[in-house]
Amino acid sequence: MDDQLLLEIEARLAATTKGPWQSFVEGRDHLAGDSFIRTGGMDNDSPDIYLSGGTLQDQDFVAHARQDIPTLLAEVHRLRSLLAAHSE
Repeated sequence: MDDQLLLEIEARLAATTKGPWQSFVEGRDHLAGDSFIRTGGMDNDSPDIYLSGGTLQDQDFVAHARQDIPTLLAEVHRLRSLLAAHSE
């Protein structure tokens, strides 16, 4: 992964609605209404996301990506720092 790709991923993340995002699946997480992704935690002004198609696992993946990608990016930066320090 080159620096440019890392910057592009970080830019896409920065452009998203703030987290956390949480998947709500009808019949699993609530009894009535549609399945959706709540954004912004308990901030009612944050938009909900509704997906069409895909599986419930796809919806869970999309919702978790908002939290998982920053964690993965931080680990990439940490490992790159360790490699750079080791190379010196």
